[in-house]
Amino acid sequence: MAQHTGLTVEDFRSVAASFLDAAASSGIACKAFGAIMPPALHANALAWQQHIFAQGFAGIAWPVTYGGQGLSIDHGLAWSEECARRAIAPYMNFQGFVLTGGAILKFGTDEQKSRYLRATLAADILWCQLFSEPEAGSDLVSLSTRAEPTSDGWVVTGQKVWSSTAQLADHGILLARTNTGEPGHRGISFFLVDMHAPGIDVRPLKQMTGDHEFCEVFFDEAPLDANSLLGELGAGWTIATSVLADERAEVGAAGIGLQRRTQRLIDSADTDNTAMRARVATLAANAGAMRRLLDRSAGNPLLGPLVKLGNTEFETHRTRCELDSMGAAGMQTGDIHDEFLYAPGMRVAGGTSEIQRNLIGERLLGLPREPKSRQQ
Repeated sequence: MAQHTGLTVEDFRSVAASFLDAAASSGIACKAFGAIMPPALHANALAWQQHIFAQGFAGIAWPVTYGGQGLSIDHGLAWSEECARRAIAPYMNFQGFVLTGGAILKFGTDEQKSRYLRATLAADILWCQLFSEPEAGSDLVSLSTRAEPTSDGWVVTGQKVWSSTAQLADHGILLARTNTGEPGHRGISFFLVDMHAPGIDVRPLKQMTGDHEFCEVFFDEAPLDANSLLGELGAGWTIATSVLADERAEVGAAGIGLQRRTQRLIDSADTDNTAMRARVATLAANAGAMRRLLDRSAGNPLLGPLVKLGNTEFETHRTRCELDSMGAAGMQTGDIHDEFLYAPGMRVAGGTSEIQRNLIGERLLGLPREPKSRQQ
């Protein structure tokens, strides 16, 4: 594995840019796909992750001991930004490299770090996220999946849903209730799960795009060994909220992607159509405001719900506008059509738009909390 220790951020950025340009020319680079790896890109993403690991561009801010480069977060951001400029995926899957990696680095034992981190960077392990449930999506404190202790570990019973690429995953990060007597988040623990263990049934869900990016996962007394627990018993909520905050860390790369999509809309618009020109101008102005909001949100998790809601609404209107600008060709198929069909799901994924509005009202504007029903 190549090493880039000792390089300044700008020198590292230059080396990374040259590497990415060569990878794009050779065809090994995997195109960017956002937080969820489309199953159709699995083989390409796997080969790409193995290549970037061998060339020293995986785990840039992770310790060298565990296969990383031992560089700074700024070096990692430079990598993400250069990837975003070329629409190239910065890593194989978000669930493994941001959520799982971040959780194990912060809360894992030395044994867990040695077992999982290098294997994740080398693409020997693909991870999925097992948080949401049919009755506990945006409201994770209501989850009911149980992990009950045994003489040598745990058994898990329950159901998860919206688990991205779980049908391809080797391991998963799981939130389960270990103390049913503790209300809310206090009885939840965080586990590292072998997806090939008995008692685990993964069922892909077909989307209206025709793809199967998400799955529902059933646990029927699935066994976990004692080393599956990450962090302290009952600390699952603390760990989960910590790593979910990392979802919004790479704002520079997000802004570059936003700018690229906006420019594509401007370039494709029918400038002779006054109404279309006005729609595009409005969206371009909204994109500019989103860029400023992204800049402000760096290191400020309170702005996360505002960023999530703004991006969701922008993508919904952008894809609709881009399709409309195509005229009759908008009835055909292509990347923009998939983006348009995918956009409504963003109003649910990662916390519904309704939940984001509640968080904005309560945490940013200081409005009274939403009343709870008696059943809750």
